[in-house]
Amino acid sequence: MLFKKAKKEEGNKLELLYPQNVRVNCKADTKENVIRAVGQMLVDTGYVNPSYVDAMVKREESFSTFMGNELALPHGVEEAKKDVKASGIAVMVFPEGTDWSGEQVKVVVGIAGVGEEHLQILSAIAEVALEEGSMEKLISGSEEVVYEMLKGGKAS
Repeated sequence: MLFKKAKKEEGNKLELLYPQNVRVNCKADTKENVIRAVGQMLVDTGYVNPSYVDAMVKREESFSTFMGNELALPHGVEEAKKDVKASGIAVMVFPEGTDWSGEQVKVVVGIAGVGEEHLQILSAIAEVALEEGSMEKLISGSEEVVYEMLKGGKAS
């Protein structure tokens, strides 16, 4: 679990991850198409404005979001912070892998973070990914398994 639930439920804040933002058994595609697909999931859930998706592609052009261990964490450039309405993530799993500028990626987690929350989200995802056997569970798991491994508490 990425974040502990807040003791007190607040207003209409969005959860960090919703079940509909987890897609498993995805087929390989171009890196840009994958970024746009995971970004569109963030848009559809209301985390970001549509222009944030272009900022995710721009980030990737200047700095790869490949983290090693078959994991990529695409997110927008700093100037796109204004397009983030709430912190959230969206997940796509590619059991057969997809090319990420010559690297093999099997788990892609699109990230939108309000303020500095993206750093906390990046850190929490990296922690899950480094846990013994967790990447295998993410790659072979059902949508429910992936959701349970990565879900968080309330986001801003």
